Amino acid sequence: MKYYFNKKVTGNFEDVVQSVIDALSKEGFGILTEIDIKATLKKKLGEDFYNYKILGACNPPFAYQALLAEDKIGTMLPCNIIVQEKKPGTIEVSAINPIVSMKAVLNKDLHKIAAEIRNKLKRVLEQL
Repeated sequence: MKYYFNKKVTGNFEDVVQSVIDALSKEGFGILTEIDIKATLKKKLGEDFYNYKILGACNPPFAYQALLAEDKIGTMLPCNIIVQEKKPGTIEVSAINPIVSMKAVLNKDLHKIAAEIRNKLKRVLEQL
């Protein structure tokens, strides 16, 4: 089982990022963090890199349930989604598979929550 799900789409990078944010919103997620890897590597290292953003998504009701089930689970939150464009116009969107990451935690209540989040993230990619 892969630790991520992905889908390739064509279009404008920033438009795809917005489409991902919109699709996440429909599934009850908000964006807590947005990391622009391209800009960060340019600023910190002077290196040119392709378009690559990490979106830290959170679904508050599920995050709350997960924290009640396992207080250290915050080390694995939020759910990260990456949007990258190695070739102009071809964009890959990848989301973490929470089922795989939660296998490290022996907590059946948490595994049920992870399955629901996985289904939501899969629907996000299907909407693109």
